[in-house]
Amino acid sequence: MPATIRVGAVNYLNTKPLIERLTEFAPTVALSLALPSRLADQLAAGELDVGLIPVVEYFRGANYSFVPGVAIASRGPVLSVTLFSRVPWGQIRSVALDEGSRTSAALTQILLRKRYAVHPTFTPLPIDTPADDLATDAVLLIGDRAMRACLPGYQYAYDLGQEWTDWTGLPFVYAVWAVRGGVVLGEVEPAFHRAKEYGLAHAGAIAQREAGPLGLDPGYCRRYLTNIIRYDLGPQESAGLRRFHELAAELGLAPEGVNRVRHHRPDFVESR
Repeated sequence: MPATIRVGAVNYLNTKPLIERLTEFAPTVALSLALPSRLADQLAAGELDVGLIPVVEYFRGANYSFVPGVAIASRGPVLSVTLFSRVPWGQIRSVALDEGSRTSAALTQILLRKRYAVHPTFTPLPIDTPADDLATDAVLLIGDRAMRACLPGYQYAYDLGQEWTDWTGLPFVYAVWAVRGGVVLGEVEPAFHRAKEYGLAHAGAIAQREAGPLGLDPGYCRRYLTNIIRYDLGPQESAGLRRFHELAAELGLAPEGVNRVRHHRPDFVESR
């Protein structure tokens, strides 16, 4: 009997097209859902074989590779990664960071320190803690929580996907299917691509199904899945991934090293 491949993904709207019918396309996959930060810990601990983890945790991982051609990314606004602030960027002195976030937390620090030359203090915001009445100048929210949030007490709502693209001219990659060192996917790997293709072809149905429990408009969810989030990992996304790694390494948020971006298949060559 083929070995079970333990796969973990985030239980956010933007992951749904990547996991739609994944276990049907690959019956040996055992799928579990958790927060991005928890997935990264599970993969590092050997509790998962493949995880849709934050890219900053991919950089920090030991001997990880990734499934080529699949990612969660954006070019311009992302809608689900928002820094709410009472003051403009240059006046931010304190930030609460969504506890579920690691890549977006790193991106927040990069934008503040590298783009706006400010060095605020950072505190964690637990998942169940309301963000409305915080004492900090700004608060970072991610995922479905960010999409639902209004936070009228904060004058500014900065979309970090838009901020990144305005600054670098590149897409931003939030997550990849990271494969733990020593894991051989074999015939399971094509299932990740088949699930993505199926999920994108049925984005409208996914949006209709998921909108109600999230308290969001179905049309808004569909536009988010089809027009905002990008699920391909092509040359431009790879360039954005490398730039993010460079900046994160400069700030000590990720290890340095030219070999940190590796495809799972050593014979995979990106088109240029």
